[in-house]
Amino acid sequence: MSENVIGILDKLIDDAVKSGASDIHIEPREEYVRIRCRVDGLLEDIETIPKSMQAAVISRIKVMVNLDIAESRVPQDGRANIKSGKNDYDLRVSTMPTIHGEKVVIRLLERKKALLKLDDLGMGAEDIMAYRRMISKKNGIILITGPTGSGKTTTLYATLKELNCRENNIMTIEDPVEYQLPGINQVQVNQKTGLTFARVLRSTLRQDPDIIMVGEIRDLETARIAIQAALTGHLVFATLHTRDAHQSVIRLCEMGIEEYLVKDCMVGAVAQRLVRIKPSGRRAIFEIMNGYQPQEGMRRLKEKALELIKNGITTNEEIERAICFD
Repeated sequence: MSENVIGILDKLIDDAVKSGASDIHIEPREEYVRIRCRVDGLLEDIETIPKSMQAAVISRIKVMVNLDIAESRVPQDGRANIKSGKNDYDLRVSTMPTIHGEKVVIRLLERKKALLKLDDLGMGAEDIMAYRRMISKKNGIILITGPTGSGKTTTLYATLKELNCRENNIMTIEDPVEYQLPGINQVQVNQKTGLTFARVLRSTLRQDPDIIMVGEIRDLETARIAIQAALTGHLVFATLHTRDAHQSVIRLCEMGIEEYLVKDCMVGAVAQRLVRIKPSGRRAIFEIMNGYQPQEGMRRLKEKALELIKNGITTNEEIERAICFD
């Protein structure tokens, strides 16, 4: 492997880390290879590399994460651990065949970010008090909702860290496991071997859990098992992709869960977004719904977003990009 290629990749990753990028996109085009990084939620052009180096660069990435360098016809996924500066990172790599060669996305996960506490997430005083009351329950379901990249996993990990103690058996079901949490039993689903969310969740209930985290409710079977677990003495956390907190309840009903079951087990829901703020970086905003439906005085995402604009913390354009309102 050319030292030049190794140097290019090392510099690319180091520069991405320094810029706070969450992802690196290596995109083959007809005459060159485009490099982009996602910083504060938006992709930015970084550089291009010659087409002649495409095969060597992609092969080097595959070697780093133990992928098959001879296979370029099907998608592959891999991971590795690296050190950049003083910090440790997990690399999650995904390859995808395109008409101009394999596209590669490298996700950069800083390990220490998994150690965030609830107090570090940016919830207001009222919100964090309400949320702590929710997670102190011994059974029921709490839904964390928002689009991809809104910080749901960070919130869940901070929650589990707070609840982790010798008296609790905490089980997670994830796709993939993004960070390893000391003292918590984490399972990664594997669709190829039939280790689906539903199958793992059903088996998890035989592991005497106190708290269960389901990375995502994707189908009716998983939803039914999660609801049943919440009704039979377990505290269940799960994520959904919905617009706001109350929509998560509606989504479960649309999937086929009887409304009375949702009402009986629903502890609450949290909707969240990450918005870019002035002059740089991002800030999370949260909508906390206690119980089954919005309560009087509940502050909605829209209200909090408008407050950020009024205080000069972010812009109308950023809110329109990050949060879609009717």
